[in-house]
This record gives sequence, C-alpha cells and structure tokens, in this order.
Amino acid sequence: MSSQHFANLGLSQSLLRAIGDAGYQIPTPIQSAAIPPALAGGDLIATAQTGTGKTAAFALPILERLSARSVKGPRAIRALVLTPTRELALQIDESLRVYGRHLRLRSTVLVGGVAQDPQVRALRQGADIVVATPGRLLDLIDQGFVALDRLETFVLDEADRMLDMGFVQAVRAIVRELPARRQTLFFSATISPAVASLASSMCRDPLTVSVAPPAAVPVNVEQRVMFVAKADKRSLLRDLLRDRGVTRALVFTRTKHGANGLARQLAQHGVNCDAIHANKSQNARQRALADFDGGLVKVLVATDIVARGIDVDGISHVINYDLPHEPEAYVHRIGRTARAGNLGVAVSLCDLEEIPLLRSIEKLTGTSLTVVDGHAYHDEAIAACSERTRTPAPAPKSRPRRGDFRSYRSAGRGRHASPR
Repeated sequence: MSSQHFANLGLSQSLLRAIGDAGYQIPTPIQSAAIPPALAGGDLIATAQTGTGKTAAFALPILERLSARSVKGPRAIRALVLTPTRELALQIDESLRVYGRHLRLRSTVLVGGVAQDPQVRALRQGADIVVATPGRLLDLIDQGFVALDRLETFVLDEADRMLDMGFVQAVRAIVRELPARRQTLFFSATISPAVASLASSMCRDPLTVSVAPPAAVPVNVEQRVMFVAKADKRSLLRDLLRDRGVTRALVFTRTKHGANGLARQLAQHGVNCDAIHANKSQNARQRALADFDGGLVKVLVATDIVARGIDVDGISHVINYDLPHEPEAYVHRIGRTARAGNLGVAVSLCDLEEIPLLRSIEKLTGTSLTVVDGHAYHDEAIAACSERTRTPAPAPKSRPRRGDFRSYRSAGRGRHASPR
C-alpha cells in the first residue's frame, strides 16, 4: 500500500476536496505510480488489475489538466475515455462527476443499447470529456455528431478486454480520428504481445508502470474447485446457494443463453436471482445491477462481457458455473469478491471437459485450487482424471482458513493454495 497522500501528487485543492468528500486519503499503488507522469503530460502504459483504483489514476489527471487551462470558444471534447462495456463507461462517468464536483467541467456517456437522441442532445450542449464504447462512438462520428479535432487526452481502458471482444479494428478507426498531437493513457490488466503491439501503435515514448503481476489473484480470495458431472452442475449450484454463508453471489456462465436458462431454473427453485449479459437492454442491465447492489437480488448470473463492469461491494462468493476458455477471465471473475480488504470465496464447478481449462487457470495464476470433495455430487472419476493431468505444485506454506460452505469442506485431501 502506498504511504503517500493525494496531497503529495500535485493535485489542486478542488480535486483534493472532492477526493476527501468521497472518503479517500491514501492513493493506491497504481494511482501513486500513474498520476504524476500523467499530470506531466506524457504518454503512459499502465498495467493494473480491476479493483485497484485505476479509474482515478486517469480520471484525476484528466480533470486536473483540463481545469488548469481554459479554452476560448464553444465547449469542445478535450478528453476521450474509450472502454469496452456500457457498465464500465457509466462507472467511469460517475467517478468523473464525483471527483470533478467542484470544477466547471462537463462529461457525457456515449454507449449502445439505448436511444442515441439524448446522447446527441448532450453533445450539442457541449462536453469536455466523453466516455464511450467503440460501436456507439463510431456511429456518432459517422453521423457527424462527434468532432475530436480539439482532443488533448485519449484514454484506452481495459485494452486487453477490447481485443478479447473483437474491438481492435474499431479502436484503430477511432484513433485515426484523433489529433496526432495528444496525450495517450493506455490501461490494461494484462500485456500480451497483441496488446503491446496496439500500445506501440498509439503511444509516443510512453512511460510504463506496472503495480501487480499480470495474473495476480487477491490473497484474501479462497479458491476452490468441485469436480462434478455436467448434468449435476445445476443441482450442486442450488445446494451451494442454500448455504447461509452465501450472502451475495455472482455466478458466471459461458454464454448469454446459458445465463438466461440458469437464472430461470434457479428462480423456479426459489432462488432470488437475475441475469445480466450483453443482449439485455441498458436499462435492464442497470436495474439488475442496482437490485443486486441494493440486496433485492441475492444471486446475479453473468457472462464474461460484464465481468469487469460489475463493481458491487460485499460479494461474498463468485461461482464459476462454467470455467472460462481464457484463463485471464478467471482472474477478472474472482476479482469481483474480496474487495476493499474483505474476505471472499471463489468456487469453480469443473466437469470432465473443463479439466484442461482448470490446468490453464492454475498455470497462469501459479496456484493449485483447493479440491472440495465432501459434497453429494462429487465425481471421483473426474477428480482422478484431473489428478493425472496435474503438474505437482509446491507444498503449501500454511493451511487455509475455514471458509463458508462448511458442509462441503475438503475431507482432508484438498490441495491448498499457498498465500502470495
């Protein structure tokens, strides 16, 4: 944790007052590393996981630099934040409004899934900062509603996710609309060769900062795996959700159809749940998140497309109903729990076909998940197959703490993750 205070980072009193009003005093490591060079005006490539405070790491420098220099004439777009999902765009805009509450700057959001007319009206009224998803921004550029010729700062947030979702061509098309002379702040949770290539095409002599290993898993997340036949997954999930230790659970499926079907099946068995995925309207997605955040819904079934857009405190459990094809997605999924120093539990339901995915996750994170076999649907054949493919892991340094799901403890045979 950083020992600095925000007051030492070169921010104005207006911003410091807003930060204090929001209850923050000590910057996170990514904020300490990124804010000073961003304030200096240089390009930046930053590697940071979600939940580390990276939104403030670029939002505060944008607000500081824009407020420090007034521009004559009509209000124009001077900063653009490009992000892969609607949820992230809305959260970033909310942060800009919180931090900029004492400044005379205006931000607006351009996202798909909702009518464009209110967004066009907001653009006509003038906006200093635009937070957008690629598709809607390109649509409005093509229609002549967005002019970026006076842009000063461009932020690409969640760059690796942009590539995963197939937005690379849209991002490149948007970059071609930007002034060559600009500041570029490039944020990504991981830096693969493809992400590095994209960064090099956008940044000039960037400073690179990294505050965590690319696949860092929070130490306060207890990671477990349950071997189960695919046909028994729903029954096992229902049993898990009956545990009183599960106060708020996020369940991940691989497909939108799977999320809808699972949510309906759980509701039929008396589980208070909802589903959230890309095919739902923006209003429906926001309502589902609000109900989940407010405690009206105990279980939210989601797909990976919103794995980084769910920022809800108090999620006690993340359950991987389907293991992700990309091991990096596992890290983002389980990062939704154990936030703000709290403890959390991540449980993966692994069938026979998913054993290679489990091995990829363990290889990426350097952690062997704790095997939980004391449940009614444990499949010994799948567990044995998994054991044959397992690379021996280092001996654990300490025993794990007792978590929730007490009736599904690992009968003394589990492989326990070593603390980081």
